[in-house]
This record gives sequence, structure tokens and C-alpha cells, in this order.
Amino acid sequence: MRNRLGDRVLHWYTWLIILWLSSPIAVMIVFGFNDKKSKSNTSWQGFTLKWYQQLFAIDGLTEALINSIVIAVVSTILATTLGTLLGLAVGRYRFRGKGLTNFLIFAAISTPELVMGASLLSLFVSANAPRGHITIIIAHTLFSLAFVVVTVRARVVVLDPSLEEAARDLGAGTWETFRLVTLPSIMPGVAAGAMLAFALSIDDYVVTSFVNGSTQTFPLWIIGSVKVGIPAQVNVMGTLIFALGALVAIANSVSSRRRAAR
Repeated sequence: MRNRLGDRVLHWYTWLIILWLSSPIAVMIVFGFNDKKSKSNTSWQGFTLKWYQQLFAIDGLTEALINSIVIAVVSTILATTLGTLLGLAVGRYRFRGKGLTNFLIFAAISTPELVMGASLLSLFVSANAPRGHITIIIAHTLFSLAFVVVTVRARVVVLDPSLEEAARDLGAGTWETFRLVTLPSIMPGVAAGAMLAFALSIDDYVVTSFVNGSTQTFPLWIIGSVKVGIPAQVNVMGTLIFALGALVAIANSVSSRRRAAR
């Protein structure tokens, strides 16, 4: 009886935590359908679909969203490419300076965003680099890189080396072995790292606010519009971004299960 009671308490506690974490997302989705009559979008005033029809009616918001998506895609490609190679190296090989490399990777994860943003700003100012899209992409690539490395390395350390040895015994070269055996084996880790890098980039505010110059991203535009009232289109765009991320995560999970079943 005591064990069953403990299981039930843990079960309901888990669901309460999930509901609590999901409540802001639910509010965002609901208020994307709110037929507000004033600048305030904090009270329910009726149901409407007009904000989906007028999704791109605010030029500044649309431009900020496009900037965020472009920056997130480019930085994700860079961070995933570099992070996959580095994760493969630290997870597979022994080399001089490996301990220092691991320390720097975890230091990048644990460093507060405020410190990272200030240090990057100092670097760009010292180099007389104009702040804008390029500096934001560099910054997002740097703080996303460590997360990709850790995710890929976790996959590499459980990879069976006999598969690669068998491929080489059958005549496959180094590139063919990597392309046909190694990369498909670590692809779940690569995909997870890429999704994490994209999520970190598209919603970053602190680091971006240091290195953006005059470039506006989606989070920066939202924070800047708080005083005058956040338009309902923000909720709609947030809902669409969340839905896209959820679909990608579900597709990746289904694909991983199918590969495991084979």
C-alpha cells in the first residue's frame, strides 16, 4: 500500500510539473486567438482568426523574425558541423590537450550569458568589427558549439568500433567509412545537437543584446515593445515556432525508433 501510494504521488507530482511548465505555452497559444480591442493583450475579449491572417502586418516584427530565423539556421549549420567533428574527436581519440579541451567545452556551457556577451562585445570592439548579423552569428555559433559537442560525444562513446573496422576490412576508405558507417550511427546525436543549437539561437536575448548593433531579432523586438504593448502577432509567431519545433522533435523521435527497430 505504501509503495502504491508513493507511486501515485510521484505520478501526479510529475503531471503537475509538466502542466506548470506548459502553462506559459498554453497561454501564448490561446491569446493568439484573442480578439483584443486595445493595445493590451492580457485579458480575453473574444475569439478571432484575424491575427493569423494579419501575421505579417507589422513590418518591424516580420523583419525581426526573418533575422532570427536566418541567424538561427546559419549558426546551427556552423555549430553542428564544427561540433560534430569536435565531438567525434574528443569522444573517440586521445590527444595532447584533451583535458583542456573538455574543460573549455564545459566552461562554455556553464559561463553566464552576461559574461559571454560582455566578453564578445569587448572582442568585437577591440577588433573594430561592425556589429550586426555577422557578429550575432559568430556569438550564437560559439555558445551553441559546446552543446553540440557534448551531445555528439555522448553518442560517439557508445559507438561500436567493430563496425568501422569491418567497413575498412571490406575495402572502404576513411571517407567512405565515415559517410556510410560512422555518420549514420551518430546521426541521432547530431540531429539532437542541431535542434538544441537552433532553439538556443532563435530565443537568445542576453548575448544578442550585446553584439547586435542595429540589427533586431525576434526576442529583442518583443522586449522593446513591452512598454507600448505586445501585439497579438507575437503570440501567433511564437505558436508557429513552437509547433514547428514540436513536429521536428516528433519526426526525429519516430525516425530514431524505426532505426532502432531495424
